[in-house]
Amino acid sequence: MAGTGVRWPVGRSALTVAAVIAVLVAGVTGCGPSDADDDRPAASVPAAVTAGLRAAERATEAARSARVTSTTRIGSTISLTADGVLGWTEGVTGTLTLTYTGGTLAESMRQLGSASMEARYLPDAYYARMGDAFAARAGGRHWVRYAYDDLDDVAGGAGAELGDRIRAATPDRSLDLLLASDDVREVGAERVRGRRTTHYSGTVRDMDAGVTGQTVEVWIDDRDLMVKKVEKAATADGELTQTAHYHDYGVRVSAEQPPADDTRDVTELLSGAGGEEGGAGDPLG
Repeated sequence: MAGTGVRWPVGRSALTVAAVIAVLVAGVTGCGPSDADDDRPAASVPAAVTAGLRAAERATEAARSARVTSTTRIGSTISLTADGVLGWTEGVTGTLTLTYTGGTLAESMRQLGSASMEARYLPDAYYARMGDAFAARAGGRHWVRYAYDDLDDVAGGAGAELGDRIRAATPDRSLDLLLASDDVREVGAERVRGRRTTHYSGTVRDMDAGVTGQTVEVWIDDRDLMVKKVEKAATADGELTQTAHYHDYGVRVSAEQPPADDTRDVTELLSGAGGEEGGAGDPLG
């Protein structure tokens, strides 16, 4: 906007930022390869370790929901926190509040008046609530809808199979990854936020292109529920580190579709349709 001293990201870049954040949040629940045979235990893994992880996998899957708090950092690209409730009855549903704490992508979001953002996950789409400054350039509407089937095109290389990843990103996915690890081991008994847990750690094999050297650590309580997860990996944008805590398993999940008159579909915004009243071309450019 002229005279403000703020350099606005172009429309596609701004919307891609939100799409990339979607995949970061998907990592709150679990990420990684999704081959059907990935959860086969390696022959070198002790039977007791496999049994413990499988019990946790069953219990976590059966709980169907939890409160989640997490921190994520990718080099100097972005750091953020997430807090909210997620369910995984059919894919991922729920609501998270994201707060950007640093990095170049966070700066782009702050320029759009979105230092924090509400994210809603529904069966068919991910919704991001942008700030008032963004809405002023998007026909007065705050919410952007990202249909999972459109995410690959929206985010380009950053969105490869993004919709499928979000749908499959449930907490027990991290346990699947460890069950496929050749070197998963029981680290020992530890306390996490006052609770007695068993700590497991392993290296993930056959990671996606652009992600290497991923390690996964989980802490399982005496109810066989995962209460903490740490994932680390090397990426083209720097080291990724994510720590997530889970509690209140079985909590009620609420994620309502935002009002239609306050929502724009990302494909409309990127095509230049439905911008400011009377405007033409890209409403966010």
